[in-house]
Amino acid sequence: MELINYHKLVDREVATDLYADYNTNFEKISKFYSGNYNDKYTWETKIKELQQRKFERTILHRVLNNQNREFQSGIKTLANIDLLGDDNTFAVVTGQQLGFFGGPLYTIYKAITTVKLANKLSQDFPDYNFVPVFWLEGEDHDFDEMYKTKYLNSNNEFSSVEYLIGGKPLERNIGATGNINFDEHIEQFFLTIESTLPKTDYSEALFKLMRGYYSKGNTFLKAFAGFFNHVYEDSGLIFINTNQPELKKVLSPLFVNEINSNSQTSKLVIQKSVELEEHYHAQIKAKALNLFMFHKGGRHLIEPSDSGDYYLKNLRQRFTKEELLAIAVNTPELLSPNVVMRPLCQDTLLPTITYIGGPGEIAYFAQLKPVYEYFNVAMPIIYPRASVTLIEEKIKKILEKYSLEVEDLFGEVESVLSKVSEQVSEVKVDTLFESLVNKVNDAVNEARFGIQQIDPTLNGTIDGTLSKFQQQLEVLKQKTQKAQQQKEEVSLKQIKKASLNIFPNENFQEREFSVIQYLNKYGPDFVKWVSNEIVIDKFQHQVITI
Repeated sequence: MELINYHKLVDREVATDLYADYNTNFEKISKFYSGNYNDKYTWETKIKELQQRKFERTILHRVLNNQNREFQSGIKTLANIDLLGDDNTFAVVTGQQLGFFGGPLYTIYKAITTVKLANKLSQDFPDYNFVPVFWLEGEDHDFDEMYKTKYLNSNNEFSSVEYLIGGKPLERNIGATGNINFDEHIEQFFLTIESTLPKTDYSEALFKLMRGYYSKGNTFLKAFAGFFNHVYEDSGLIFINTNQPELKKVLSPLFVNEINSNSQTSKLVIQKSVELEEHYHAQIKAKALNLFMFHKGGRHLIEPSDSGDYYLKNLRQRFTKEELLAIAVNTPELLSPNVVMRPLCQDTLLPTITYIGGPGEIAYFAQLKPVYEYFNVAMPIIYPRASVTLIEEKIKKILEKYSLEVEDLFGEVESVLSKVSEQVSEVKVDTLFESLVNKVNDAVNEARFGIQQIDPTLNGTIDGTLSKFQQQLEVLKQKTQKAQQQKEEVSLKQIKKASLNIFPNENFQEREFSVIQYLNKYGPDFVKWVSNEIVIDKFQHQVITI
């Protein structure tokens, strides 16, 4: 395994300063968080804090037990749910939207980090229990972020296959994505993937598995949890779906407080964002009211009006404050948190000791500390998920052949292509033209002395002529490089192949590829194999050779 420091990725403009400092220099940003994830005292303090708080563990146990049996969770998961009924058990939590087959690879890495950290904490603090929990983000209405699956096809090309409800792009807000039922067009989705994914010894069984979960009439939420339970079998991971009346009833006081806050939540986020932006970036923007409402099949942001009432965004539906409060008390299942309130909901329901997050989540938690304090909810320790690039042996050999490092391909591939083109060519274009430019400069400057003796006013003309020479030489250089690249087509094709594997679509592999690419190639135990390879306490980007 190779480890890459995040500051090297910042230098390549593919990581943020905030994320780099969070992983390597926590003290610089400690004031924005509830404690240092790399300090044992922080964990001990958080355990004591959570012990002083009350959670609706009986309700939680009943709901989670019912949900996870429906998701076909294993015995280890059901045992962990039983543990959650005890006051000395704490939740190690992560979550994600319900993308096809788990969504991008980083969702798998989040789950693996969560399970392994729960096991590690149970060893470090044997008097307590720690169980892994996955928050199914099924209330989100942003279908655009979950209806595609991406992989390299049989021609080693980047493929993005879409599932379209009704066979056409959506033209309306469809409400909670977790409740969407697959229609007959799910079969066309599979036929497209099946015809483009490379055929292997594992393909037939994989497609049978996927069709079993992603079938007509099933929902995104059930398919996601069922598929995940299969590929990460016996992990003990507990899934939670909070779009459920009994859990929303527990959240009712939180919703009431947000409605009564008179935009205080938003003000607190803005104030913290201003402080954060002195050195870093702000990830999220709070709303005047950080709640949505399910209404007539859609999920709509609740916005205040100048009159003091509230309305649903893009709809004419209006509510008085009293009506909204009544909904929060009597039918809270109609309400849904936005990105600001969702973590508060999570940590009101669960005895969360830590949340496993990626770069974006770690950034927005930096804005939420005063919001946690305002609502008197215990802010969890934020633990960085494992970040991974998988490199196959054939790709590794290409890099070794051209003396390249993996991080060389993190960014635009053109500079790497030029470097390799120079490397494999007998003619070094950069050296050739550097010498030529120097000679032209020397020749013109040598002539400058004699010309100035004849007519000093021609100095500007000399500069202009020199500039034109330089421009023409640059054009010639680019044409020469292009011709050289064409000549070295085989070598450059190999680099492009490596780049597509390592940094597809000019993005990290973990943010683009689906796990099906690797299940299809390496078999059903792939996720378990990756779990064994990943380390969760190095806090650097991991390069793992398959």
